[in-house]
Amino acid sequence: VLLSMNLACAPRRVSPLPGVSASGMGLRLSQKFVFLLFLSALVTLCFGALFFLPDSVRLKRIFLSKTETQPVTVGSGSENDVREHFKKPKEQDHPRGMTSAKGESSTRLKSLRRKPPLPPLATEERLSGGRAQEDLTLSRTRTESASEKASAADRGSDSDTFSYARFQRCLLKPPLGRDHGKPSDPRTDERREKVKEMMKFAWDNYKLYAWGKNELRPLTKNGHIGNMFGEFSGASIIDSLDTLYIMGLMDEYNDAKEWVKTSLDLNSNGEASLFEVNIRYVGGLLAAYYLTGEEVFRSKVLELGEKLLPAFSTPTGIPRGVINLGSGTSWSWGWASAGSSILAEFGTLHLEFVHLTELSKNPIYTEKVMNIRKLLNKIEKPHGLYPNFLSPVSGNWVQHHVSIGGLGDSFYEYLIKSFLMSDKTDGDAKKMYYEAMEAIEANLVQKSPGGLTYMAEWRGGILDHKMGHLACFSGGMIGIGADDGAPEKRQHYLDLAAEITHTCHESYSRSATKLGPEAFRFDDGGEATATRLNDRYYILRPEVIESYMYMWRLTHDPKYREWGWEAVQALEQHCRVEFGFSGIRDVYTTAVSHDNMQQSFFLSETLKYLYLLFSDDDLLPLEDWVFNTEAHPLPVIRKSWIPEDYIW
Repeated sequence: VLLSMNLACAPRRVSPLPGVSASGMGLRLSQKFVFLLFLSALVTLCFGALFFLPDSVRLKRIFLSKTETQPVTVGSGSENDVREHFKKPKEQDHPRGMTSAKGESSTRLKSLRRKPPLPPLATEERLSGGRAQEDLTLSRTRTESASEKASAADRGSDSDTFSYARFQRCLLKPPLGRDHGKPSDPRTDERREKVKEMMKFAWDNYKLYAWGKNELRPLTKNGHIGNMFGEFSGASIIDSLDTLYIMGLMDEYNDAKEWVKTSLDLNSNGEASLFEVNIRYVGGLLAAYYLTGEEVFRSKVLELGEKLLPAFSTPTGIPRGVINLGSGTSWSWGWASAGSSILAEFGTLHLEFVHLTELSKNPIYTEKVMNIRKLLNKIEKPHGLYPNFLSPVSGNWVQHHVSIGGLGDSFYEYLIKSFLMSDKTDGDAKKMYYEAMEAIEANLVQKSPGGLTYMAEWRGGILDHKMGHLACFSGGMIGIGADDGAPEKRQHYLDLAAEITHTCHESYSRSATKLGPEAFRFDDGGEATATRLNDRYYILRPEVIESYMYMWRLTHDPKYREWGWEAVQALEQHCRVEFGFSGIRDVYTTAVSHDNMQQSFFLSETLKYLYLLFSDDDLLPLEDWVFNTEAHPLPVIRKSWIPEDYIW
C-alpha cells in the first residue's frame, strides 16, 4: 500500500518516447495504482487468514516450527508460578499409568508436559477435514462419537476431558453389588441393619443440632467448628456423603448433596491443615463424584484442589503442614521439630492428587506428589526406615523418630494403595512399600512374652514398646499387600497381618468397656494395655475395625465378624448417648465419662467399615476400589476400558 502511495504521489516524468502523450502515461500509472492496491489488499487478506482467523492454529503449524507451538508447563515452582499456570489454557493430556519402575519418575513427568504428536495419517485426515476448531484447539467440551468410543485406539488412550461413562466401563463389578451387598445370612443382615440404624441416628442428631458445623457435640446439643479446616464448615457432611449413599439412606444423602451445592464455600481465608482438608474434603468429594456422577462434586473438588497447590511452594517441593486457603501462604506446625513437615501428612496426598489430575487432566497434581516421592527415594534412610520429621527447606531428616502409628502411619498405607490404585503398574510405589516393610520387620516388629505381635516405635535406635491405636490399621495394610509381595513371603505377610489384628483386638478385650485405648504398651509386665492415664481414652476411632474388615475379605474367617459385632455392642453401650455418639475418657471403667464429641471420622470410617464388614464382598469390591485413609473409596485407574459386551 505504501509503495502504491509513493507511486501516486511522485512527480510524473514526461515520456521521451515520440508519439506518446503525457496524458497517455498518466492513464497507465492509474491502472498500475489500482492493480497494486488490489494486490496489496489480497496479500493482507491472505496473511490475516493465516494468523488471525479461528482456524489459524492448523495453518500456523505448516509454516512455523514445532517448538513455537509447545504448551507452557509448570513444575513445582513458586506460588506465583502456580497461579500463572492456571491462567493459561492447557493443551496437554495426561497418561493414566503411573511410573512402572524406579528411575522412570523424571521421564514420566516430562512426558506429562506435552501432547504426544499425531501420526502422519491422522494429521493428514485432520487437516483435510472440516473440524479444525474442534480437533486442534483440543476443546475441553467436545463429545465423542459412537465410533470413537468403540475404536481400540480410543480405548487405549485418554481424552481431553474426563468421561464418567468411560470410568464406569473400567469397573469390573457394579460399585454397590448385585443387591447393595445384602448378605444371605439373616443374622449378618440383621447386624448390618443395626449399623445402618446407628448411622441414621448419628446423622439425624448432627442435622438437628449441628447442621453445617464440622462436628456434633451430643451432650450439649450444639456444633463444633475447630481449627483443623480453617473457615471450612460441614466436615461431617462431606465425610458422610459416601457412607449415606452406600447404605441407601437417600433422603439423608440428598440433604447432604444440597448443602454442598448451596452452602459449601471454598472462598475462605482460614488457616487449615493440608492433610485434614485433603483426606476429608478432597477425598470425600472425590468419592461422592465417582459413586454418583454428580457434577457438583467434581467442580467443587477441582476448585478446592487448586487452593492447596501453594503449600508446595518450598525449596524442596515438600509441602508445609498449614495453609491459608485464601492467601496461599503456608507454614509448618508450631510443635513440629525445627519447622518440619510430617511424614504422615506430606506422604498422604498421593491417592487424591492423582485423581485430581484424572478429573482435571492437569498434570500438576501428579507432578507435585511424584516430586515428594523422588526426594524420598534420593535421601538416605536410617536402617531403611523413614523418620517422621523432614525439613521442607533442606530436604533432610530432622529427628530419627519412626512410628507406624501417629506421625508416620498413612505414609506406608499410601505406598501400597498407590500401587493397587494404579492397577498394579506403579512399580516405584511397590518397591518403596516392600523395602519399607523389610526395614519395619527388622527393626520394629516385636513379640511380647505373652506371644502378642506388635509394632514398637523407634527413637534414634532405642525401641519404645508402645503401639498406638492409629497403628492398628497396619493389620489391614499388611493384609492387602500380601498377594503382591515375593511369592515365598505371601503367606508370611498374611500371617503377620492376622497377628497384628489379633493384638489390637486384645487391646479391646482387655478393657472394661471392650473398647481400645489410644495407646497400649508392652512393658512393666503389662501387655496390650494402657499404663498411662493420658492413653486411656477412646474417641470413636476406626483403625481396629478397619483391619477386621480387610481381614474378613481376605480370609472369610468368621472371628472377624464376631469381633466387629463386639465393637458394635460396646459402642452402643458406652458411647451412645441421647443425642448422638461420644468418645469416652477411660476405657478401663464402665462408669464412663464422655468427651462430648461425635467425630466426623466416626461417620466416615468406623460405621462404614462396620457396614462393609457385615456386607457381601461385592459392595465396593477391592478389585475396583481403594479406600483413602479417611475410608473414602477411590477407583482403581485402569488404562483401558472393559469391552462393551462385558456383563457384570
